[in-house]
Amino acid sequence: MSYFTIAGVQMQALHHGDNTEAMRHRVDALMSRFPQVQMVLFSELMPLGASPHHAHPLPSHVEQFFCQLAERYRIWLIPGSMFERTESGIYNTLSVIDPSGQVVARYRKMFPFRPYEANVESGTEFVVFDVPNVGRFGVSICYDMWFPETTRTLAAMGAEVILHPTMTDTIDRDIELSIARANAAVNQCYFFDINGAGALGNGRSIVVGPSGDVIHQAGSGEEVMPIEVDFSRVRRERETGLRGLGQPLKSFRDRQVDFSIYRFEHGPSPFLASLGPLAKPQRTDIEEYR
Repeated sequence: MSYFTIAGVQMQALHHGDNTEAMRHRVDALMSRFPQVQMVLFSELMPLGASPHHAHPLPSHVEQFFCQLAERYRIWLIPGSMFERTESGIYNTLSVIDPSGQVVARYRKMFPFRPYEANVESGTEFVVFDVPNVGRFGVSICYDMWFPETTRTLAAMGAEVILHPTMTDTIDRDIELSIARANAAVNQCYFFDINGAGALGNGRSIVVGPSGDVIHQAGSGEEVMPIEVDFSRVRRERETGLRGLGQPLKSFRDRQVDFSIYRFEHGPSPFLASLGPLAKPQRTDIEEYR
């Protein structure tokens, strides 16, 4: 099978509270109107909102709720992410649920939006999964995409589609749209960057093709985006080049350079070490008013 239909859901919901029933209604309506959909992707922190106070261990009754929903419609379901409570701390975690209602993978966000996403631990494991007879998918969350090494690693693991829920309500959304396009182009993959609306994001979700082409960009309100992806296009462009030109994955594979500056055993580069602590900016004029 070369074609596969993925629906991104950009919806408004409570910033703090249980949004699971609202999500179920969206899936009910989506599958009634677009029964060809095979996978549904929600935005970051959609099920229970953006407060770590709602963190809970996984597996959970909330995750099971989505397992039942996936099984009911025989779809792959990524219900955004939730805060996961563990003995080692709280993680921002995404569950991948297959059409039989089984959790096949969980991914913990590698780059919490520090210093603003405080008291959330960093995940360390990359996650890809296969849809049988279709292709390979990779997952990342929000701020992860600002670090090109994350998407490049998923592509090097064979991911042909990146599923990327986000929750951006800040003025840098326009930059993220460019980053999504760049990630798709340099890794020759589809990139689904699905944002929330209202209290959980300022919308403008974007779906990008493997040449960096914008397949669809949403507005700021609620929207459902069923997109048919063509895996043969990914494979052909990785073979022959982006628009018949650059072949960045092959060039990266065949590189001579060793990016040793990133190695942990060397410590941070002198320049990076000089940047100071990772902390919120503070006003510098307070003393003038005392």
